[in-house]
Amino acid sequence: MSDSDRTATVSRQTAETTIAITVDLDGTGQFEIATGLGFFDHMLSHIAKHGVFDVSIKAEGDLHVDAHHTVEDTAIALGEAFRGALGDKAGIVRAGSAHMPLDEALAFAAVDLSGRPYAELDLRLLGRTVGELPADLLAHFLESFAASLGANVHVRTLAGANDHHKAEACFKALARALDAATRVDPRRGGDLPSTKGAL
Repeated sequence: MSDSDRTATVSRQTAETTIAITVDLDGTGQFEIATGLGFFDHMLSHIAKHGVFDVSIKAEGDLHVDAHHTVEDTAIALGEAFRGALGDKAGIVRAGSAHMPLDEALAFAAVDLSGRPYAELDLRLLGRTVGELPADLLAHFLESFAASLGANVHVRTLAGANDHHKAEACFKALARALDAATRVDPRRGGDLPSTKGAL
């Protein structure tokens, strides 16, 4: 982790999961991620690498039941960590968007760190699973992350045939949108990016 004060550590423990997450918004894209779900780890690593965040995630969940609780609770804790690292949001850009291609796939993501949680998603995943992960859990992760972060999140697949490529392009686009939105804009001089005076 860097010397940034835009860091947060979140621990979440339930009867179903035990999760520890640290996020540094001013990192270099380093990550240590272990959830017990290989494809999920792969998607989370893109948030760190392409968002240029330092991210540590250790999740232990009731995978003998299924992946749902692990994915959902990781999303909740990751959103809380991003929200904590943002602090009062003074001086940030606030909104960002990005397109990301991956071979035949093309994805778009837009993020507004508005404090108003909303997710609008169209991932266009055709199979029941991607890797070993149920495909519907990728959308559920994004919904839970947006709710916990308090952000307006739009993610959609614009083109593609391969579900792995589409999912990966979506998470990379989300990462780049988050990178843009969480950056400090020196022109603001620490001003809050809202005409309301609150986010």
